Amino acid sequence: MAEEPSRARVLVVDDSRMTRELVADALAERARVEGCAGGAEALEALERESADLVISDLQMEGMNGLELLDRVRRRWPDLPFVLLTAHASVDSAVEALRRGAADYLRKPVQSEQLVTMVERQLAHRRLLRENERLRSAVRTLQSCRTLMHCLDPGEVYAVALDLLLPALGRERGLAVFRRTSLPGSDGVAFRGFGESTATTLHRLLVEGKIDVDFEALAEPTVLRGGPIGEALEHVGVGAGSALAVPLRGAECEQGILWIPEQGRAFAPEDLEQAGLIAAHAQLALVNAERYHRAKERAFIDDVTEVYNARYLLQATEHEIRRAERYEKELSVLFLDLDRFKRVNDQFGHLVGSQVLRRLSEVLQECIRQVDTLARYGGDEFTILLVDTGHAGAVAVAERIRRTVAETLFEGGGGAPIRLTISIGVATFPDHGGDREALLDLADKAMYRAKSLGRNCVCSAADLSS
Repeated sequence: MAEEPSRARVLVVDDSRMTRELVADALAERARVEGCAGGAEALEALERESADLVISDLQMEGMNGLELLDRVRRRWPDLPFVLLTAHASVDSAVEALRRGAADYLRKPVQSEQLVTMVERQLAHRRLLRENERLRSAVRTLQSCRTLMHCLDPGEVYAVALDLLLPALGRERGLAVFRRTSLPGSDGVAFRGFGESTATTLHRLLVEGKIDVDFEALAEPTVLRGGPIGEALEHVGVGAGSALAVPLRGAECEQGILWIPEQGRAFAPEDLEQAGLIAAHAQLALVNAERYHRAKERAFIDDVTEVYNARYLLQATEHEIRRAERYEKELSVLFLDLDRFKRVNDQFGHLVGSQVLRRLSEVLQECIRQVDTLARYGGDEFTILLVDTGHAGAVAVAERIRRTVAETLFEGGGGAPIRLTISIGVATFPDHGGDREALLDLADKAMYRAKSLGRNCVCSAADLSS
């Protein structure tokens, strides 16, 4: 039957087979014991698997006990080392204590004395490990205070990654997140990757819309493969297992921190550290969601409950920078209801507000979730069509124009109201290279549509004709 991996591992180094077997028999119920006939064999065994205690004879052919002690102290400074010595070499054992040995026993070894010494050393090692675990947890908790200052959800993922990597003694990792409250704002944060590798991964994970199941994990887990692992393997850095740390807010924020193993397995204490950081990151996400919700209300139009002009200006600037960075196109639609003043005059402003709310619903149904609809003011609306060229934007505008013309809006006393709409279309970078130019040209194209008889679509390209 295989030994339990959780049991302490003791390495016994002695060129006497009888001594190795005696020690192994005495400790069989308390530890996994491996015998080595010499110092070189012991060093190979330690490289292969860590140990909790080394018990070595002082006098051996080849590398003696003191030489092995020096080698172990340099390579594994925290590993307890106990010497076995004959009565005539006690002075050498005392010298070994001065050089870092934890204890020594005289030969011939007495089983009871050996067991007592080993239990004492292992208990001391467990205590030191527990103290270090607690100190590490305190350091992690202190560092997590940084998260409480993060009010942007995207920043929470990046800061959590920055905290997790040093806590695990790692240098490479990434955070993949999806923000369902802000369509099109999925993202990735990279640490320890070259620029070209990060660019390729971003294209695979975000632009390529790789389907990452953010709901699959409930706690930090070591796993292999999956969409993120496959993307890393594609760029040659993800072979093997990885630590996946899920992060979720209370409402819509969700993401994963992904730390490749890269030849060094994750220990239970690594998962404990990851759990601490994840707990604080999730609290930070909840705070960020609350802040974002309060901030978002300042960008919502009270009548139509779509975005207002203030938000539109910020979103247009953001989308232009994004389009420029990824060499994409961005189109703007400027829309204005034809003769809407008659609705207010005939049915009153209450009905007019109801019509505008219904119009907002109609417009939302005509565009994608990643697009942005905003009420610019009065009966004017603006739509940002991301990654959309001019021909595609004109087609969307025509669809909107037809849909509005075919929709019956409810008037006073249930009387139906028919409306038409005039639309101007401008595209970045073809018609404007900045926010002001793009919005101005779309607005002028809309007024040209008005001048041509209303209920039509006009392009910014037609303004010079």
